[in-house]
Amino acid sequence: MLPRIISINISKGGIPKLPVSSVRLIASGLEGDGHNHAKHNSPLQAVCLQDIEKLIDLSRNGYSLSPGKAGENLTVENLRVNNLPVGTMLQFSGGVLLEISKVRKPCYVMDAIAVRLKEDAIGRHGMYAKVIKEGFLSVGETIEAIRPDPVDNPAPDLCASQPS
Repeated sequence: MLPRIISINISKGGIPKLPVSSVRLIASGLEGDGHNHAKHNSPLQAVCLQDIEKLIDLSRNGYSLSPGKAGENLTVENLRVNNLPVGTMLQFSGGVLLEISKVRKPCYVMDAIAVRLKEDAIGRHGMYAKVIKEGFLSVGETIEAIRPDPVDNPAPDLCASQPS
C-alpha cells in the first residue's frame, strides 16, 4: 500500500491539534495552524509528520494517542518517517512538495498527555519538514518519498590523504 495522509491536524496553538479534511499549505506551514512557542515557529519546522503506526504502538503501551493528539500536523500511513534521512523530498499526489528538515525532539508539552510519554516516545516522535512547493493538502493523498542522492552527500574519501 502506498504511503498516504490519514489525518491533517491544526490548532490555534498547542495540543491537541484537531482534524480537518483539507488545508492550504503556505511557506510557514498549514494555514490556520499556530504555535504557542517561538522555538516551533521556524521554516525548518513548518510541518510535523508522524506515522499512525507509531501512535498505535504507543497506544498499545497504555497511551491514548489519536491523530493530532501528539501535536503532529500530518498523520501518515506506510511512510516510516523516522527512517527518512534529512533531505528526503516528499511529493504529495496533489502537488505539494516538502523536504524532511530535522528530527522532532520530545517537548515538555508531551508531559501534559502522560508523564512518561516524552521518554517512551524517543525515536518515535516524527520528523519536521520545510515547504518547498505550496498548495492544498487533502486526507487520502498519496506520498512519494524521494531520498537524497548519495552523490550530493558523498561519504568521505578515506584514500584521498594516502600517497599513491
